[in-house]
Amino acid sequence: MKSQWECFLQNLGVWEGSFTNFSPQGTLLNDTSSRLCLEGLNNNQTVRLTLSRSGKDDVIREFRSVGGGLLFFENGSFSEGLIQLGPFSEFGGELAFVHENRRLRLVQLFDKNGHLNGLTLIREHLAGTLVAERPPLQIHDLLGEWRGQAVTIYRDLRSPDIYSTTLKIQLDDAGRLIQSTSFGDRTITSTATIKGSIVLFDQDPQKQVQVLLLPDGASATSPLKVQLRQPLFLEAGWLIQTNLRQRMIRSYNDKGEWVSLTLVTEERV
Repeated sequence: MKSQWECFLQNLGVWEGSFTNFSPQGTLLNDTSSRLCLEGLNNNQTVRLTLSRSGKDDVIREFRSVGGGLLFFENGSFSEGLIQLGPFSEFGGELAFVHENRRLRLVQLFDKNGHLNGLTLIREHLAGTLVAERPPLQIHDLLGEWRGQAVTIYRDLRSPDIYSTTLKIQLDDAGRLIQSTSFGDRTITSTATIKGSIVLFDQDPQKQVQVLLLPDGASATSPLKVQLRQPLFLEAGWLIQTNLRQRMIRSYNDKGEWVSLTLVTEERV
């Protein structure tokens, strides 16, 4: 097992790309080019982050350790966000994938009343490498049966759980989406309404969950409203290749405490 610091170091390099802001309904608001340098100093005992975006002051952070609301997987993929959902406070998290010379990151933000407030999609590649971006995600890209493996890591750094997963996505005769998810010995089936680039799981009006289909094969799964005393999760997906997809899930318990992070790597069968 790599240490969390060693996993962090998988992200070293100069990452060029863009920050694209979307409304909660998926409307593109603005797009800003970016350059992010993660530089190891003192024999990689320190990492300096420098983020440059056109029209904005540089952001500079230095790391000598990682922790708090931040957890890494062995391939460098990670999530950072609040560790506690509180009343009348803003809430959100970032879910970030690393694959070869590319990174895809998604930030989901909620306002003080718990409503989804906006999303930022960050697409990056290592400077000097070729980039082949995926087209915007469409429903037909996801139909079929996906089988994969999930790794769940925990805030308290206990041993990870590794288990197989199955995801089946289909459309019924009325055009509603039917999704069946199996992990371990549990299966959950749910249905959703499709409207353009929005997939709305609306079976329970009090707990509606929305999936936004985004550029570069990305998807953002968010509760329309985060609620106290209810477990919740934030999820991002990335269709890396036609039949290869990753999903990352940041899970909170019914006390609003962040407990775990799961990375699913799945292939269509």
